[in-house]
Amino acid sequence: MTGAAARLAPAGDPLAPGHGLPRAVPPSAAAPVLIQRSRGLLRVELGELWAYRELLYFLVWRDVKIRYKQTAMGAAWAILQPLLTMVIFSVIFTYVVRVPTDGVPYPLFVYAALLPWTYFAAAVTRTSASLLGDAPLIRKVYFPRLLVPLAAAAVPLVDFGFGCLALFALMAWYRVPPGWGILALPGFLALAFLAALAAALFPSALNVRFRDVGYAIPFLVQTAMYASPVVYSVSLVPERWQRLYSLNPMVGVIEGFRWALLGTGAPHVASLLLSGAVVLTLLLASLAYFTHMERTFADVI
Repeated sequence: MTGAAARLAPAGDPLAPGHGLPRAVPPSAAAPVLIQRSRGLLRVELGELWAYRELLYFLVWRDVKIRYKQTAMGAAWAILQPLLTMVIFSVIFTYVVRVPTDGVPYPLFVYAALLPWTYFAAAVTRTSASLLGDAPLIRKVYFPRLLVPLAAAAVPLVDFGFGCLALFALMAWYRVPPGWGILALPGFLALAFLAALAAALFPSALNVRFRDVGYAIPFLVQTAMYASPVVYSVSLVPERWQRLYSLNPMVGVIEGFRWALLGTGAPHVASLLLSGAVVLTLLLASLAYFTHMERTFADVI
């Protein structure tokens, strides 16, 4: 190759003079890699989730920092919200409408229920809107999309920890020491976490296509509080409706918290098993729908 042909040869061309055989294509210029989900109804790659565990940590840490950024009271809001709610309920259900509390002061009775309920409500609300909140990240890079709702459900656990400090202070004030049942508290908290995921994974995926879900979730969560034994005891529910009432997973969680912390009546084993079965069924169904819709998130969101 000489003359004009040589001058037209681009620099670095493997066919230009001075080059021997064509060079191998560098890895960066190789054919694009297709990332494809495995087949099946329930496609949850636990190994992939574990490989991205650091991303989960940074998503949680980012949301915690954003939550308390530029707030004058900071983490105190995590204590004030259930505390003020407890004061309002105590005035109404102590002086206006009296409800049985199994011999426990009503402020303690209701606060022990508000802790898991406040966590559940916050986790469901945040998780349902989590995919829309991280839309720019989902559109740009690949990572297991399940990390986004997992992080959203984990963030309210920080508020739960601060709320526990106020509860222990109240227990000391009323001289109600915790019993050995407190050892079961992590198990009931784990059930509340799984219940929040089971309730929020489906609407979080549905919210990507239908933004009406974001308006409906807060109303449904507020309504569900009155279907849970937050301000009253399960003993007020007629016996013939107990099994049906236990289909609400938060019934077992709230009663378990009261028993573990305050020593009230232990929740029925049958009710706990029924709540656990409901949570497991809803969680598997929600995971199946979430992983089915996951492939379209980046295109629709």
